[in-house]
Amino acid sequence: MKYLDGIVVRMGDRVRFQPDLTGVVVCSVDTDEYSNKYPKDEWATYLVEGVLIETNEIGLVHLDKNDVNLQKED
Repeated sequence: MKYLDGIVVRMGDRVRFQPDLTGVVVCSVDTDEYSNKYPKDEWATYLVEGVLIETNEIGLVHLDKNDVNLQKED
């Protein structure tokens, strides 16, 4: 998965999407990166692509396609 500017989304990135959702990427199937809280052996069998984002507002979200609203926060 990539941001609109072409940069690859990585685990640990702080992001904003769907105008009012913010969070941290806790797993990226695309780059084979998994946090201790969301280990590969628990998620790789369910997810084929994309990232998991732990949002501040609604909890865990899976994005499986590039989302034009996904932005990396500094």
